[in-house]
Amino acid sequence: MIERYSLEPMKSIWQEEFKFKTMLDIEILVLEAYAQKKIVPLAAVKRIKLKAKFNLIAIQKIEAKTQHDVVAFVSNVGQSIGADAQYLHMGLTSSDILDTTLGVQLKAAAEILIEDLERLAKVLAKKAKIYKATVCIGRTHGVHAEPTTLGLKFALWYAEIQRNLARLKQASFEASVGKLSGAVGTYSNIEPFVEEYVCKKLKLQAVDIATQVIQRDIHAQYMTTLAVIGASLEKFATEIRHLQKTEVLEVEEPFGKGQKGSSAMPHKRNPVICERICGLSRILRANAQAALENVALWHERDISHSSVERVIIPDSTLALDYMLNKFIAVVSGLQVYPDNMLANLAKTRGLIFSQRVLIALMQKGLARNKAYDLVQIAAMRTWKGNGNFKDNLLGVPGMNRYLKSQELDKIFNLNFYLRNVNKIFQKVGL
Repeated sequence: MIERYSLEPMKSIWQEEFKFKTMLDIEILVLEAYAQKKIVPLAAVKRIKLKAKFNLIAIQKIEAKTQHDVVAFVSNVGQSIGADAQYLHMGLTSSDILDTTLGVQLKAAAEILIEDLERLAKVLAKKAKIYKATVCIGRTHGVHAEPTTLGLKFALWYAEIQRNLARLKQASFEASVGKLSGAVGTYSNIEPFVEEYVCKKLKLQAVDIATQVIQRDIHAQYMTTLAVIGASLEKFATEIRHLQKTEVLEVEEPFGKGQKGSSAMPHKRNPVICERICGLSRILRANAQAALENVALWHERDISHSSVERVIIPDSTLALDYMLNKFIAVVSGLQVYPDNMLANLAKTRGLIFSQRVLIALMQKGLARNKAYDLVQIAAMRTWKGNGNFKDNLLGVPGMNRYLKSQELDKIFNLNFYLRNVNKIFQKVGL
């Protein structure tokens, strides 16, 4: 039974309730810092903490008039606290609140995605061990090359997910920052102590330097990291899509009871989840490009990045959360067909052993070019459908001076290709 995980936690991070709740927390923490420095009376801060609240509908009505979300928020909260509203938002600019709130949201979103990646890594590790010695054909340029194992494919993906985990943790660390330094980042109307106090309480870092905004290279790194993770998932999903083709059919994504593959053709079992993952990865890359465009702002800031981020950041974190959960389900329920793998290995009638024959001839003393030419003569005959590779090798004039039939039997052995699988698994920590 595949466990199902809800996308609601990620959705909640980008809802207005979470945003304004975080903004209110920041405003109150600022007042606590002011009270410690006796800039604002402690009694007023206590009253504000008891009374302060916001109403989403009221904020929307005010914003319809003011055309400014933070002004609308501060006005609405001010209505709930009365005379003490004189202390609210003192010395701050809108981006102090918005960018610090975004830091909280990015950190929370990354924590969910990191947990997703860790679950995927566990599933891939399990599958790698199960299919460690399940031999299949390796393909280069889409053409049969040499034998590998299905377990090595999963081990490769596992290693890539480990790299993506490291990337996301670093990007999350960089993006988990807050900024409370005023209109152009000079702390002209607010002391650095306030920023330090608030960020510590929120478990963020205080950004080293800012203008009116936290610099958007930080957010671009976060978004490009999501895009890289999406590209990895697309790579994995593309492999499954190929391996599910009718003429290959080595693996198949889960197909549920009652599921339909086509409105016209009742026989169809299509890799629709993997195709969906591939499609969504394009959105992640497009959004990452938009994040890169946000890096260059006019002087100490303009607002061109803001509207973009309201779309691309929630969309990318939600999309990647969805993609990871879907791919975990695909890998967990993947149908594997070892008999088809063996049948596919035999399709080229022994050609997959050509490099071993080449090396054996070189070990007998033949120059590489001469050995290559002899093997290629037999290989091209086999490609054209004339017999099998072993017989064609034995039919090459002069071949019997170097290799006998019994020696070729030993060369044509799949187990040879498995001898270093354990070492590879050890290298990737499996």
